Amino acid sequence: MRPNALVLVALAAAAAVVAALFAFGRPAAAHGDTAAPDSVTTLGEGVVTLVPDQATIDAGVHTQATTAAAALAQNATEMNAVVQALKAAGGRNLQTEEVSLSPQTDASGSVTGYTADDSVSALAAIADAGKLIDAAVAAGANTIDGPTLSISDYAARYRDALAKAVDDARAKAAALAKEGNFALGAISSVSEQSTSTAPEPLFRAASTPAATPVEPGSQDVTADVSVTFRIT
Repeated sequence: MRPNALVLVALAAAAAVVAALFAFGRPAAAHGDTAAPDSVTTLGEGVVTLVPDQATIDAGVHTQATTAAAALAQNATEMNAVVQALKAAGGRNLQTEEVSLSPQTDASGSVTGYTADDSVSALAAIADAGKLIDAAVAAGANTIDGPTLSISDYAARYRDALAKAVDDARAKAAALAKEGNFALGAISSVSEQSTSTAPEPLFRAASTPAATPVEPGSQDVTADVSVTFRIT
């Protein structure tokens, strides 16, 4: 190969290397990519404290007889009276919780009789909960569970707690922005964190003997969120 040709080959190779280095050093310009904006993520908690306004009780009848049919028939008669008493006392949304029939045996394993159980739940306003319990017992109920206190508009109050949680997250992000000397931008993402079910309310005993006392206490509706804000 002649000397001039060698020089041309060398120059072409050098130009290719320079072009490759230039392209490698500027990948964003070559592909048109833009970097994701900086962001800050904070966790927020919102709590709404309310007084429960409704109560659910379970009232049941336990009966025993020498035959299964007799135990079940006696139970049905007494349970029907309990159901009517609950309705008359203002109970609503009545729902059967359990119906069971079991044999009773002696030490040798011989069947000596049968027991039947039936229970029903009823919902009422807090003010009527004690009256509901007393009415059920007066009608023949010999098992009572509850009351379980709750908030009738829990879903709406939970949304209020969610709004408070976002405000709490924003306040935390603002504090970080102040200390970090950066400006806080719009929310880029927000996610609801898992929360537990409504906590059991606090109970207080009342002194009046007129009716079974049910005190509502208080109940917290809590929401947790994770919020990401853009840094501007």
